[in-house]
Amino acid sequence: MFCGFSCTKNSLSALNVLYVLVSVLLVGVTSWARLLALVSSVRVVAVALAVGCFLFLVAVMGLCGALRQNQILLFFYMVVLFLVFVMQFSVSCACLTVNKEQQDLLLEVGWNRSEATQRDVERSLNCCGFNQVQNTSCTAKCAQGALCQPCAAIITRYTGDVLRFVGGVGLFFSFTEIVGVWLAHRLRNLKDPRKPPGAFL
Repeated sequence: MFCGFSCTKNSLSALNVLYVLVSVLLVGVTSWARLLALVSSVRVVAVALAVGCFLFLVAVMGLCGALRQNQILLFFYMVVLFLVFVMQFSVSCACLTVNKEQQDLLLEVGWNRSEATQRDVERSLNCCGFNQVQNTSCTAKCAQGALCQPCAAIITRYTGDVLRFVGGVGLFFSFTEIVGVWLAHRLRNLKDPRKPPGAFL
């Protein structure tokens, strides 16, 4: 009985410590990229920071719920983590099933939505324009020598591999989230053997 309770509690705590580390890493890498001007798009930075902070709050909620065996925190942790699982699993499956035509369409739509992202891509990949070279507004080094190629040709070489990698990592973490939901549910229904027999859960 004690082993079941303590193993469940320690496993859930360890899982949430892992989530805290991932969230701190995400916020740190995003801040580092912004400080070094690797990413100039405020929207991309804001989304990455928001995801990192959200993951941190969920992990802290799960950690506190596990350590104190707080029924309310564990319940909300289960609900939030299950909703995150559904979204993340859906996005991961979509990343793994996107075909070449859909990849090209998504890239072009993403390219046309943000000029800041266009400049970042041109500067980092040393290319100009998406399908056609446009030296007039290009910030890449190759624009000075007129030897640039369109960015679509460079991006599409890596798109499939990146989507498979992102989909695989997302799928892996989505299953850890289901494990977290199961552990939280199990911990909510286990009684701490160190408490008096008449005490509430």
